[in-house]
Amino acid sequence: MSRPVQFNNKVKLVEMPQGYSGEGFFATSLDKAIGLARKNSIWPLPFATSCCGIEFMATMAAHYDLARFGSERLGFTPRQCDLLMVMGTIAKKMGPVLRQVYLQMAEPRWVIAVGACASSGGIFDTYSVLQGIDQIIPVDVYVPGCPPRPEAILDGVMRIQDLIGQESLRRRHSDRYKDLMNSYGIE
Repeated sequence: MSRPVQFNNKVKLVEMPQGYSGEGFFATSLDKAIGLARKNSIWPLPFATSCCGIEFMATMAAHYDLARFGSERLGFTPRQCDLLMVMGTIAKKMGPVLRQVYLQMAEPRWVIAVGACASSGGIFDTYSVLQGIDQIIPVDVYVPGCPPRPEAILDGVMRIQDLIGQESLRRRHSDRYKDLMNSYGIE
């Protein structure tokens, strides 16, 4: 008994970078080709400490499926990841550990602060809670919410993809970037 062939007509291809094309060739700049590859193959390192971590688990599950955005491979070792996703309350005692994890990541590396606690300390305005992880490491994207919905986390990942896709290969060697790292005590 034969089955009818069904085609997926809802496939959306990634936009190709600007360049020159013709019969049988396409040429673009190296920056744009590498940006396209990087933004669609992010390896996140989840650093989850509380309820935002549960929302991240929902984001990774089948209903929301973060893998659609090229972030399927979660890494739990900093040396193999390029996106640090900090979720939840960070105690001041945990600050040096978070900083060490960030420093162990290879360049280029990006950071998302997920939720109110990672972004600003949240409701925990106490002596023991770090009032935002941007006090110890630079943050690229902030995801608001307490805890943020999986849609908000997906939006944060898409914003980091936009940032990665537009980043120049030479940005990390610029004086502005070096000054930013020096302001955090990172060489």
